[in-house]
Amino acid sequence: MSTEASAPRAVDGTPRLRNRSIALAVAVLAAVVVWLIATVAGASLTVDQGAGPQDVTVLAVIVTSALAALLGWGLLAVLERLSAHATTIWTAIAVAVLVLSLVPASLVDASAGTRVALVLMHLAVGAVVILGFRRAGARRA
Repeated sequence: MSTEASAPRAVDGTPRLRNRSIALAVAVLAAVVVWLIATVAGASLTVDQGAGPQDVTVLAVIVTSALAALLGWGLLAVLERLSAHATTIWTAIAVAVLVLSLVPASLVDASAGTRVALVLMHLAVGAVVILGFRRAGARRA
């Protein structure tokens, strides 16, 4: 009997897993596209956070955006186990984190073009993750 009860959850979870995986991949791709456009446009993509100038490499963009999306996914998964309003709670937290992430991105010691590129990367990843994960968690009628 417990096998039958768990079977529908596995079926329902598969599209959610696929959709969130796609959202994660699209978020990383969006950040890379912004990085490429900024690079082609001539932005230096170098920041100084006190330890000397550091280049914002495509690898750093990939790792950082993937890690941010995975952390968001993990928080959403925990909230889904704890609350019937998980998506609403998570969305409020995710939007707050996105807004807070814009502050250091816009104030970092870098050229104006680099700061614009960093802010756009944050917004691109945040928008894709928030909208993609919300859509993946939406209940089907």
